[in-house]
Amino acid sequence: MYIIPAIDLKNGKCVRLRQGKFDEMTVYFDNPADAAKKWQDEGAEILHVVDLDGAKDGKPVNLSAIEKIREAFNGSIEVGGGIRNFETLKTLLNIGIDRAILGTIAVENPEFVRKSAEQFPNKIIVGIDAKDGYVAVKGWVEITKIKATELALKLQDYGIWGVIYTDISRDGMLTGPNIKTTEEMVQSLSIPVIASGGVSSLEDILNLKMIKGLWGAITGKAIYEGRINLREAIKTAKMGTH
Repeated sequence: MYIIPAIDLKNGKCVRLRQGKFDEMTVYFDNPADAAKKWQDEGAEILHVVDLDGAKDGKPVNLSAIEKIREAFNGSIEVGGGIRNFETLKTLLNIGIDRAILGTIAVENPEFVRKSAEQFPNKIIVGIDAKDGYVAVKGWVEITKIKATELALKLQDYGIWGVIYTDISRDGMLTGPNIKTTEEMVQSLSIPVIASGGVSSLEDILNLKMIKGLWGAITGKAIYEGRINLREAIKTAKMGTH
């Protein structure tokens, strides 16, 4: 299982929001490339980068910060936030981003996901944010009546690379991930599932590791605040595996 540090971008800086709320924000790095270097030095092989301004505006806002992260980091990078058209997808892939994360648009325009996966094989991840098993959209502002596993199965058929599953009631709250719903998601699909939301201790990582077939887990606030030592977390996640 991969441990994937999150770099959330707002106004060109590396920040964390509490439960996705823009008015509850902490700045951790003025230069996000410094965060990328730090996590690389601690053994990260993958970075999860989110353009928070982009997610709000529906188009990328922090491209120059993303380019600097790409220059600083040798591993693979997945980027989400404001990807609503092929032009944006091409821009991100052209600057060397390995995978693009589609969020709200996967609910509003599944056909776009299908075409994207067709045009950019193995490059498309769908971020499914859910509360109580139902999909949340628009920066978690709206909860839909769509079951998260049903949406994931439909998108799997479209040829996406994988799914990032976030339980939004846990995100940034340091309360531990929702093991039950994450396991349901992993068991429903045959493509990689990355867990996100609430990963705040080595114990959480050990609990997630018990989910057979879980590909990776994203951690943000906990590594920035020193609750998890990333190097130790990566070692724990890999113990007893390859």
